[in-house]
Amino acid sequence: MFPPPLGLRLLWTVFPRLDPATRLRRYRYFILMSTFLAYLCYHMTRRPIAVVKAVLNHDGNCSTARPQINRTVPANESGTWCDWEPFSGDSPYFGYLDSAYLFSYAICMFGSGFVAERMHLRYFLSLGLMLSGLMTYAFGIGYTLNLHSFWFYLIVQIISGGVQSSGWPAVVTLMSNWYGKTKKGLIFGIWNAHTSVGNIVGALIAGSFVDYNWGMSFFVPGLICCAVGLFVLLFVPPVPEEVGIDSEAPAGADATDDESLVTVAGASMSRGREIGPDERTALLETSGEHKQAISFFRALAIPGVIEFSLALFFAKLVAYTFLFWLPLYLESSTGYDAQTAAKLSTAFDIGGIFGGILAGYLSDRTGASATTSVVFLFLAIPMLFVYKMFGTVNVVLNVLLLLCTGFLVNGPYALITTAVSAELGCHPSINKKSNALATVTAIIDGTGSVGAALGPLFAAVLKNALPRWLAVFLMVMISNLLALICLLRISIKEIARMRRREDSSHVE
Repeated sequence: MFPPPLGLRLLWTVFPRLDPATRLRRYRYFILMSTFLAYLCYHMTRRPIAVVKAVLNHDGNCSTARPQINRTVPANESGTWCDWEPFSGDSPYFGYLDSAYLFSYAICMFGSGFVAERMHLRYFLSLGLMLSGLMTYAFGIGYTLNLHSFWFYLIVQIISGGVQSSGWPAVVTLMSNWYGKTKKGLIFGIWNAHTSVGNIVGALIAGSFVDYNWGMSFFVPGLICCAVGLFVLLFVPPVPEEVGIDSEAPAGADATDDESLVTVAGASMSRGREIGPDERTALLETSGEHKQAISFFRALAIPGVIEFSLALFFAKLVAYTFLFWLPLYLESSTGYDAQTAAKLSTAFDIGGIFGGILAGYLSDRTGASATTSVVFLFLAIPMLFVYKMFGTVNVVLNVLLLLCTGFLVNGPYALITTAVSAELGCHPSINKKSNALATVTAIIDGTGSVGAALGPLFAAVLKNALPRWLAVFLMVMISNLLALICLLRISIKEIARMRRREDSSHVE
């Protein structure tokens, strides 16, 4: 067992000592906020390229372009970087960069789950955050050094995708370690807002600089991400045992029953007195057996993993098509400048926050995560059509329809990547002496990330195939339908189970 983080050990010398239940409750809140902040940073660093491409990859009138690449332009002056090679004009290179990043992310995700299951999560997550921040900063160096080599940006994006794959298996496993085997749909639904909040923060930061120094759109998020990586290294304990608390709850314990989660280690503390370092070490060394990481193929054989993985493939394809191309679509279809388009695009993410929360709540109440996802996916198809037809009428309607679209598109995506992954990682078919959370999470999100890689690539090819991006919207609607089909078998079983439950309650 590793010692507690250095920052926590220093805080223990300053703050008053608390009873076990209070400590556990506060640690849970701390872990919730820390992992929220950590994954917010991962998404914050992915957003700048979507904002910057609206001014570098401009396919409209370049008569107002800046005559000099590095001249300072006031923030309120419109214009584009039409002369910035290799992205000038209607270049396909940004589509290639998106796909390089996402394919690298998807491929490395499977390896990240393997490594995360076998490496100390605090070191794994903090290293991933710091490297992600450095790679984001490196992309902005292209502006400072006036670099025009496509290969430079391509290599940075490939490395970025690899190091960013560290985030999801780590934060989901960390949350599951602290919140136990209880219903976590609502908790994860609220917590998963980090994805949308990160997109919003990244868009706002990048949009603030993009009109006069697009390099700063990458520098600022990159430095913030590095700082959060250092915070994780100093303060975040990946398992309760590391700070003298046992995570194993008695069967049937409620998620809010803090006392039930305090076992031998916690019980050895008298009220108001925290155990000392020597006592803690002895307790932790004897608490629980070392769990063995599950193999990739064993995780793949868990019931439901394949179906949810395939469903996420299509659901994430839709979500990431919007993530990477929505600012450019708004800029080209409405005539707004890049900064305004970046701000408008955040409505999709705001809607996604509430969609993820409601999906998690419904999953908890019904115990039917597949059925919940199917309903969202079904309703998203006509919503995408409505947005395509009427989204550009005016700003107010655009925002309202984007909120609804994000709500329905991100609801099942958020549910599958969080609560469903955590639930399958603790499936009854898994031996209690085995660790499966990071591996299962990596399989599901890695498969989804392949779809996320293909979506922006197809969008780059299809955006001009039919007028007004119609081909892109047809692609995302068909993808939602395919995601729905992938979950139908599980959904039918869930509905049958709910009916049997209802019938038995009537009999009683």
